[in-house]
Amino acid sequence: MMDDFMIRAALAGIGVAFAAAPLGCFVVWRRMAYFGDATAHAAILGVALSLAFSMSIFVGTVVVALLMALVVSILSGRGYAMDTLLGVLAHSAIAFGLVAVSFLSGVRIDLMAYLFGDILAVSQDDLAVIWGGAVLVVALIGWRWSALLTSTLNEDLAYACGINPKREQLALTFALAITVAVAIKVVGVLLIAAMLIIPAAAARPLSRTPEGMALMAGLIGVVSAIIGLRAAYVFDTPAGPSIVCIAALTFLVTSVFKAVRPQR
Repeated sequence: MMDDFMIRAALAGIGVAFAAAPLGCFVVWRRMAYFGDATAHAAILGVALSLAFSMSIFVGTVVVALLMALVVSILSGRGYAMDTLLGVLAHSAIAFGLVAVSFLSGVRIDLMAYLFGDILAVSQDDLAVIWGGAVLVVALIGWRWSALLTSTLNEDLAYACGINPKREQLALTFALAITVAVAIKVVGVLLIAAMLIIPAAAARPLSRTPEGMALMAGLIGVVSAIIGLRAAYVFDTPAGPSIVCIAALTFLVTSVFKAVRPQR
């Protein structure tokens, strides 16, 4: 059964949806969309360095994503506007990554697969990495859930409860780096942020509690992955973008539902 490439692709999409759902909720609540985009862009540089030093692409992308977050944390308090800083770092990282890839001799690289994903080429080893990363992210978010919610709600309240918001930010950043690393094979660098943000945003009008929103985002992500893969198979369209399109249509539907629903 696992030799069927469509089943492996579906399992990979479900794994990424599980990892992205709770994390995407915090990205939406904290207004970190551009931060997630910058981290995803840095993944290309991580891919180039991984290939150059013959190491795991998963490890390379995690390391570069964490370094990106560290640089942002250091520079954000030194007179730089956050949106400007993230814009500079995001586009610089992807530019340096693409240039670095061009210098790799003797290595064949399908840049389109890294930019937009190649979910249909997922192997059993890739599945193990994706699901291992997804379980780690879900476990980390579940472990720190209460502290993350408190520090997201109000940093002063977090300090009063004995919670260090900077530590929670680091945990969130680590989870984001892992999610980017496991999702790059599925939806690619340019669409990772979409899988983080769109299912969470679509779940918001349908949810009354933070936990409910995380579960609903996971469900929307899973359904988008399955329907998007089916649409890609039927219409011969790119799989990664097709998944994101289904998620975007779901967001449109829930937004209309929110607009027409009577206010209580």
